[in-house]
Formats: sequence, structure tokens, C-alpha cells
Amino acid sequence: MSLTKSPRVQRGWTADVPQLGEPSSSRRNRQRALGLLAAVVALAFVVVLSFALGARTMSLGDAWLGLTDSSAATYTVVHDMRLPRTLLGLLVGVALGLAGCVMQALTRNPLADPGLLGINAGAAAAVVTAISFLGISTFSGYVWFAFAGAAAVSVLVYAVGGGRGATPARLALAGTALNAALLSYVNAVQLLDKASLDRMRFWTVGSLASAEFSTVVKLAPFIAGGVIVTLALARPLNALALGDDSARSLGADPAKARTGAIVAVTLLCGAATAACGPIVFIGLMVPHLVRSLTGPDLRWMLPYCAVLAPVLLLGADVLGRVLGRPGELQVGIVTAVLGGPVFLYFVRRRRMAVV
Repeated sequence: MSLTKSPRVQRGWTADVPQLGEPSSSRRNRQRALGLLAAVVALAFVVVLSFALGARTMSLGDAWLGLTDSSAATYTVVHDMRLPRTLLGLLVGVALGLAGCVMQALTRNPLADPGLLGINAGAAAAVVTAISFLGISTFSGYVWFAFAGAAAVSVLVYAVGGGRGATPARLALAGTALNAALLSYVNAVQLLDKASLDRMRFWTVGSLASAEFSTVVKLAPFIAGGVIVTLALARPLNALALGDDSARSLGADPAKARTGAIVAVTLLCGAATAACGPIVFIGLMVPHLVRSLTGPDLRWMLPYCAVLAPVLLLGADVLGRVLGRPGELQVGIVTAVLGGPVFLYFVRRRRMAVV
């Protein structure tokens, strides 16, 4: 069966649906592959900057020695501080980029983002509750609370927004309302519990500063599970963009696809928020950028998002370290400052190309 460009069957969509039945152009695929390779090169460059730049700038040679030679003067700075910070930024960037892409595809909402729709706030509220009222202070202790909070808000936003009949506007309104309520709760708990305030204040704005190898090791399996589920959803979500009936005719199960998407978003957002707090706008900006490069096909969008989201997150982290010398600006603050104008730009666009 050949599917040509056709208008969206769901209200609120303006771009063309993925052309699942048409053979891909080899030239187009080569361009996408080259673009993905360029994104990997950009990621490698940002990783190098993350090792070399900070409150203390060092040459690439010193950074390499600090990474490989335990007797080097820069070993403690690079190996014990910047390496786990960079690895954590990579994992969290992958998680937020993929989560944002899946959420935009699932909700058909061009403004869907783990931060804007309250998913990160749900995880944050659960973690703050665990820290303040239960005395839990380790990643392995409160990651399960983050999963529970993210899952609860994912389901609640979808239900309040209208379920299967939800429109992008209703989902955005439901997410905004829940996000505001949950963040108010987080702030209230911090103000009432002064003993926990210092422990939570950097975490709640989103920070990579307290990264440790133990956190990276514990985070990796959850992110890996979310990535596997997400990549398996590429074809079903492509089909779901055509509507439930067309998706079934193409062999996809809409109910399973939606359930899988919620599981993936819960794993990715819950783990990322538990590790470094709620970081906004990464999941909004990256899918929009990627869609302009690859088109709406999730089989290409997801790998691009997995590479470019860490580029943006680590780049923001490096920028915060440079601008805030001799201290630093937390990465959550930098992404919020960068993402605000981008969000306004997307809102004002008359046409938004979404999956």
C-alpha cells in the first residue's frame, strides 16, 4: 500500500504524516546519515569542552593527563569531578531528548515537553517528599519515588486533557496547571523544612554539579531500559500518527503503543529527574530542531534526539560554568533562559511541523 502526503486526521495538526509505505530515497537517507555523523562529531566536541572548561580552565593535554594519569596534577579535577559530570550529562540529555520526542508523537502536541507538561514536576514532588518527610537522601533511595511521580502525572495529564480525544491545547493547559500546582508544593516543602533546604535547593533547579560515579552507574540501567522501549516504539508511533484505524491496518496496536510510550517516558524522566532534578526545555527544543533536519519519521528522529539533546545539555552546562566563574550557573537555569525565547517562537509560529 502506498501512502502519499495527506493532511492530518487529528485536529490541531498541520504537517504531513510520515509516508510509511513509500520507499525511502537513498539520497535522502545518505543525507540523514551524514547529518547524524555530524551530530556525533558535535557531541564529541562538547564532551571535550566539558573536560577542559570550568571554574579552572586547562589545556587539552592537561585534561587528557587528568583522565588517564593518576599522578597528574589535574587528575582529581578531571577524573573525580568532570568525568562523572560529563557522563551524567550524556545520560540525562539522552533521556530528556527521547522523552520529549515520544511525548510530542504520542500527544500530537508540538509543545509537549517533560517539563512543560508536568512530568518532571511530578517526579520532583515525589522526590522532595521522600527527602523531607522520609529522610531519604540517596539516588537509589528516591529514584522509585521519581518513577511513581512521573508515572502518576503522565497518566493524569493524559486523562485530564481528554484521553484519546485530547487536543494539543487541552493537554498543554492540563500540564501547565499540574506543573504549577506541583512546583508550588515543592517550594512550600522547601520553605517549611529548613533542614532539607540546602540539600534540595540546587537539585530543584536542575544541576549536574553533584555528579558521582555511583549515581551514573545506578542511573544507566534505567536509561538503557527507557532507550530500548523508545526505539521499539518508532514504527508503532509512526503508524499511530495516521489514526487508530490506519495504525491497526498497518499492524500496530494503538493501546500497546500508548502504554509503551508512557512506560518509556516514566523511565526516562523519572531517572533523569532523580539524578539531577527537573531540567526544562531540552525535550521541547531538540525534537523541533531534529524534525527540521530529518522530517517526521521517528526512525530517524529518535537517534538524532539521542545525540543532539546531550549536545545541548552539556553545552548549557559548560556555558554555565564559564559565565559563573569562579562559581557556576546551574544547568537548569541556563536551559530555562535559552529555552524561554525558543518556546515563545514556537508558540507564535502559524504552522508547526510535528510528528
